[in-house]
Amino acid sequence: GYHSFSFFSLLQSVVSLPTSPSILVFSNETNTNYMEIIAEKPLQLTAFTLCMRVATELSGEREIILFAYRTNNFDELNVWRELDGRLSFYLSGDGVLFQVPYLGFLQTHLCFTWDSSSGAAAVFMNGRKSQTKIYRKGHTIRPGGRIILGQDPDNFLGNFDAKQSFVGEIFDVNMWDSVLSDSAIQGLFNWRKQDRANVFDWQFAELRPFGAVEVINVDPI
Repeated sequence: GYHSFSFFSLLQSVVSLPTSPSILVFSNETNTNYMEIIAEKPLQLTAFTLCMRVATELSGEREIILFAYRTNNFDELNVWRELDGRLSFYLSGDGVLFQVPYLGFLQTHLCFTWDSSSGAAAVFMNGRKSQTKIYRKGHTIRPGGRIILGQDPDNFLGNFDAKQSFVGEIFDVNMWDSVLSDSAIQGLFNWRKQDRANVFDWQFAELRPFGAVEVINVDPI
């Protein structure tokens, strides 16, 4: 095996997160540990807002997978920190990349937005919006896949590469099937509750741990 962990009891079980915030901690670089999120509705999307809070001490030229949604044959939506530190997401092909401040060891609130009708794509970092870019206009994200945190699947939930794995903490992961307003995203950064995320909502999501992932429950805000 790779490393020892203290959280084995939930192996391949289904848990419901409590309504108090919970943080996922990926303590070591592996090709085995990940968390699957069970969506509330099929990801047949022509727009989305995907938000999360992330902290990582990984530095240097190291790819980091932040979010992966894959169907049988395609990476439908993968979110990355690139080798050069840019943030990016990929919809079944070449990605859209954003030059933003470096993601680091302090908790950072990230949101990624995209609208098929205009192709408008953007990243928000701690409530501040990047340059808007035009990407994959007219595209539709296809349903029938699986959502995971911690690994990049090169086939349907398999063939992981430890050197692309996520190491650090990730939590407050929410997804909507529309583009939220700039002010709503700023409110999310400041912990102001918006309408419940309708694709999956961190407070109510079902999670399936694989391997060993630490789930830390923290006091309500």
